[in-house]
Amino acid sequence: MKLFDVYPLNDIVIEKAMGSYVWDDQGQKYLDLYGGHAVISIGHTHPHYVKRIEEQLHKVGFYSNSIKIPLQVELAEKLGKISGKEDYQLFLCNSGAEANENALKLASFYNGRKKIIAFKKAFHGRTSLAVAATDNPNIVAPVNQTDNVIFLPFNDEAALEAAFRQNEISSVIIEGIQGVGGINIASDSFLKKVRSLCDGYNAVFIADSVQCGYGRSGKFYSHDFAGVDADIYTMAKGMGNGFPVGAISIAPKIQPKHFMLGTTFGGNHLACAAALAVLEVIENEELINNAKTVGDYLMEELKKLPHIKEVRGRGLMIGIDLPEELNMVKKNLLFKHKIFTGEAKPNVIRLLPALNITRGEADIFLQAIKTEIG
Repeated sequence: MKLFDVYPLNDIVIEKAMGSYVWDDQGQKYLDLYGGHAVISIGHTHPHYVKRIEEQLHKVGFYSNSIKIPLQVELAEKLGKISGKEDYQLFLCNSGAEANENALKLASFYNGRKKIIAFKKAFHGRTSLAVAATDNPNIVAPVNQTDNVIFLPFNDEAALEAAFRQNEISSVIIEGIQGVGGINIASDSFLKKVRSLCDGYNAVFIADSVQCGYGRSGKFYSHDFAGVDADIYTMAKGMGNGFPVGAISIAPKIQPKHFMLGTTFGGNHLACAAALAVLEVIENEELINNAKTVGDYLMEELKKLPHIKEVRGRGLMIGIDLPEELNMVKKNLLFKHKIFTGEAKPNVIRLLPALNITRGEADIFLQAIKTEIG
């Protein structure tokens, strides 16, 4: 049997990782400023993380949600405290797509409606409703196509108001900072408008925080910059530091019923141990503050460089918009300078490093990109 060939691959095999560095099978060291799509939030193989999972593995790794799992309660309490959403409710699942699926489904259960507002350049996942609400026709199969999703221009308040007037809206799903779309920030005024219209029309405000959440922006959820609360927050990537875990945080006005949501693997013992370890490290090492401090430094220094069209982002979610003639910079960073970064089309380099990246590691990147763009 062969692998199903759906990923364009770099000819690199990573065999070891620690902190913000990885090593390939030839012993070559790389600085990792991408973290596997913003997944590595507390650094590779963090000692506390490894210990937490190992200790849990010696007790019990898995049992289903047919029994009480105290680790789930502990995780809910810790997440509520650190996120500032202590009166919310937690449903655990396995991935960002699954989190968004459950959020959209729960919103429809809540108000009995079907129409969803999503936005141009949005990415919400690759399954069913999540991919239907993703603005990329190339990954939407015919079976996923639906008339229930309305795509609007990002940050366009007039278009948003018109859509609410003309349709019975179930929910609005919006990334606080679009990741795959190129690091585009939802304005504070736009998020406030989403909140006020959802309140006025009894629709559900879904804050997709899968990539832009968990402290990456310099606040726990990037939507927090607007000073409003969403009804549902979705999360995954940085939540488990590489262990598959996702969740939705649900406002108290949305009430649960038995069997309305469910999952086999979500909230298993190992997943909870991993997620608790991440929150403990974020709290104890003050990584949200570090994300803001190092992120601000990176953006300030990048804005001084010539030939860059724009630097966008918050905290450690940064997009560097380059002109077409510099479209080889990402490849050169990897193969000449041994630095992993991400990209968004066209020609946007994405930085999504671990939240405990140091200023010294940031300087290594800055020196490399200076070399490439002159």
